[in-house]
Amino acid sequence: MAEVIAITNQKGGVGKTTTSINLAYYLAKSGKKTLLLDFDPQGNATSGLGVDKSTLKKTMVEVFAGDTPINKVLIKTKYAGLVLAPTVPQLANTEVKLHKTNKKFTQLKKIVSEIAKDYDYIIIDCPPSLSLLTVNALVAADYLILPVQTEFYALEGVGQLLETITLLKKAMNPHLKLLGVLPTMADERTALTKQVLIEIRKYFKDKVFNVVIPRNVRLAEAPSHGAPIGVYDRFSKGARAYRKMSEEVIERTTTKNAKQMTKKENK
Repeated sequence: MAEVIAITNQKGGVGKTTTSINLAYYLAKSGKKTLLLDFDPQGNATSGLGVDKSTLKKTMVEVFAGDTPINKVLIKTKYAGLVLAPTVPQLANTEVKLHKTNKKFTQLKKIVSEIAKDYDYIIIDCPPSLSLLTVNALVAADYLILPVQTEFYALEGVGQLLETITLLKKAMNPHLKLLGVLPTMADERTALTKQVLIEIRKYFKDKVFNVVIPRNVRLAEAPSHGAPIGVYDRFSKGARAYRKMSEEVIERTTTKNAKQMTKKENK
């Protein structure tokens, strides 16, 4: 069964979608069958993989509304082992409809369960908010990755997100684990970045990934070319960082490490 990983932060502009795309790409490149599920109405993960959203007839909009099976919208990307479940801005409209049903928190979990056996990893790119879509992703996920920008307001709002996660674990998904906190957009030459990294590591301790994602021009350019950084410029600092990050994710989600994490959380 797939390891389902939600990538979220209610604060926008922290590298959430960049992380989703590049983690999914490097997991697939390492031989893991990977699905990138675009669950952000902005659809940036879809366009970031070179898909023209205007040509899509069926997307996660119809799937989440219960009108279409997810297998009908999946797109095999040009990258071996990487499949995309695309979305468009109309996904935001499904929240209003779903609020009136008794499955408003578990709809995505049901959808993911239908295809989990076909993949090693399912990466969910969430909206930059604590919306119903985000809650659905967290209920469906086994793990959470939290990208945190290494700037002054980095930890602002993180407390609220962690409180929400705690409530979700108690009420709907007791198996959800924080896989790791990922420092992003770092310039380790500056005193500010160094100080923020110290604060992040002090707050989250061993939950922080060893790798730090740098502020990198090539990394910022890649989405406009519809390609992961490993394709756009595989020798860039950003590419090397995300490759290492994917290796950490694989290591942290092995059975041995997953058991160790559970023991730590239960102490």
